[in-house]
Amino acid sequence: MRHFIFSALLATTAFIHSIHAQTAFDPANIDPATKPCDNFFQYANGTWLKNNPIPDQYSTWGSFVELVEDNNLKLKSILEAASADSAAPEGSVRKKIGDFYASGMDVEAVNQAGVSPLQPEFDRIAALTSTKELPALLAHLHDIGVGAGFSFFADQDAKDSSREIAQFYQGGLGLPDRDYYLKTDDASKKIREQYVEHVAKIFTLLGDKPDVAKTEADTVLAFETQLAQASMTKVEQRDPQAVYHKMTLAEVSALTPTFDQKSYLAGRGLPSAESPGDFCVGQPDFLKKFDAMLTSVPVETWKTYLRWQLLSDNAGELSDPFVNENFHFFGTILNGTKELKPRWKRVLAATDGALGEATGQLFVAQYFPPEAKQRILDLVASLRATLRTRIDGLAWMGDETKKAALHKLDKFTVKMGYPDKWRDYSTLQIDRKSYVQNTLRAAQFEIHRNLAKIGKPVDRDEWLMTPQTVNAYYNPALNEIVFPAGILQPPFFSAKSDDAINFGGIGAVIGHEMTHGFDDEGRQFDADGNLKEWWTEADKKAFNERAQKVVDQYGNYTAIDELKLNGQLTQGENIADIGGVRIAWTALQEKWAREGKPAPIDGFTAEQRFFLGWAQVWRSNIRKEALRMRVLTDPHSPAIHRVNGVVANMPEFFTAFGCDSASPMARKEADRAAIW
Repeated sequence: MRHFIFSALLATTAFIHSIHAQTAFDPANIDPATKPCDNFFQYANGTWLKNNPIPDQYSTWGSFVELVEDNNLKLKSILEAASADSAAPEGSVRKKIGDFYASGMDVEAVNQAGVSPLQPEFDRIAALTSTKELPALLAHLHDIGVGAGFSFFADQDAKDSSREIAQFYQGGLGLPDRDYYLKTDDASKKIREQYVEHVAKIFTLLGDKPDVAKTEADTVLAFETQLAQASMTKVEQRDPQAVYHKMTLAEVSALTPTFDQKSYLAGRGLPSAESPGDFCVGQPDFLKKFDAMLTSVPVETWKTYLRWQLLSDNAGELSDPFVNENFHFFGTILNGTKELKPRWKRVLAATDGALGEATGQLFVAQYFPPEAKQRILDLVASLRATLRTRIDGLAWMGDETKKAALHKLDKFTVKMGYPDKWRDYSTLQIDRKSYVQNTLRAAQFEIHRNLAKIGKPVDRDEWLMTPQTVNAYYNPALNEIVFPAGILQPPFFSAKSDDAINFGGIGAVIGHEMTHGFDDEGRQFDADGNLKEWWTEADKKAFNERAQKVVDQYGNYTAIDELKLNGQLTQGENIADIGGVRIAWTALQEKWAREGKPAPIDGFTAEQRFFLGWAQVWRSNIRKEALRMRVLTDPHSPAIHRVNGVVANMPEFFTAFGCDSASPMARKEADRAAIW
């Protein structure tokens, strides 16, 4: 239920340049052969798109990846210095990140070790003689980050946001989503065939004979297909009420009579988790199906599946043959990426994933001055005031709901740049002996840190992203918006750019996150982060009517070939995009009313530059394979639709660029989406 404005990006690039020296907008990116009223995304970014083909190492290339790579160079310098620092104090974050990075960069040791670091885990799986022993075995595998069967973790109680609660959730799939197993189109069938080939190759690398490996791969697909059939779709999961089922241990055990929950929970370090109401089950029907498989599926099939899950989750950190085959399927086949990233980038990403706030401490100290934080905080305050005025003036919302909405807005928490308190990694053991063991221990550390929250008050100071992340999020359970230092740079924000460009960039992103508090999911949480009804029936109906226009608009966009966007899946992000740009535009008008509107720059009016500021944030090329996967799994619309879909609803855009009602992007007034 956490709302990120961007899906996970591939943090890689083929060339590096300094972003910090740039302003946030370059008119040379414009395609003069395209009319802005025909295709604004192409107009604003066309020359850049033409001159920046996707490098072989990546499935997508754009402004986000450029910024990520700029940050990666900084992190590389930090990690290399730490790994070479023999004087780093034992137990210090500098020592830990240096040792982790060094263990990953020792390719000779990693290759020589092969799969041997995982041998104790293979032995555990091989020792399984009955599915009655599965609870204890799954508890151990989950403890080291192997996502087999289902997911179990701590998170806020959606209806009591003050406390953490144990959560059961669907999981256990090797492909990105249930639809990959169930769709009957030719592309999906082909991917399943290639998945079986991939699984067989991995088993062959493990030492199994080819004919045995092929049988094992077929077994894995059949097993995971059963889990997929019991899984909720991504659209269904967007309803927070549909994934909230609070239960006692006795009630959870009734769902899974064959699977001994007490044994499993004891294995997770939770022997006292029997108090009433301590569990939330996301998908009860999934747990029922999982439990039924304990009796319907032979133990040897379970062992094959568990071996695969262990291998798949760790293949990227094993010897080169495993890494290369893992990349071939997940990189090339699913995303269209042609070339594996260099080792330093892969190890950097693993280090950052394992010790993100440790590297973040050093990153912030060198690259994020306090004055940058204050300037963005001032912008947030301005945008919040604008949204307050807009909510107060909504004609479609009644006074009772309006009062509650304003109260929620006033209680927004803003986190900017980096945490006030850093994560404590003192109990995490890291050395230079084994890269794979370091990754397993890091996974276990984070899992234990998470599970230790169960039954305790929520830590409202915790961050869900590291400071160096190029992203931002709104968390409805905490009613907070969070902006890591990593995103507070061009093209989103630059001290050298005019207000129009900055408001169209970081201003619209801030507005986007604020709007998430009032999108189709976020609006269901109150000012304190509780899943609680605070809308009148009339206002709820009015909202849904307006939201349906967003669903209809984006659901009619074709992404690739015959594949259209899923308007329901992308609804929340599209509402946030439209609302974010509208809030930033209004805030900018208010600023101009106070200070005067500036003269044109580079031949563009201030109004035009605002919209160009929004469009250039999303400049990106993407491979067709990656685009297809994102349409199926990502709640965000593709870049072109994030740009054109928003401005098509804004008459101010058409006025700024002199578009008439016959322009290809123009929408009839009655069809325009306008909520916040």
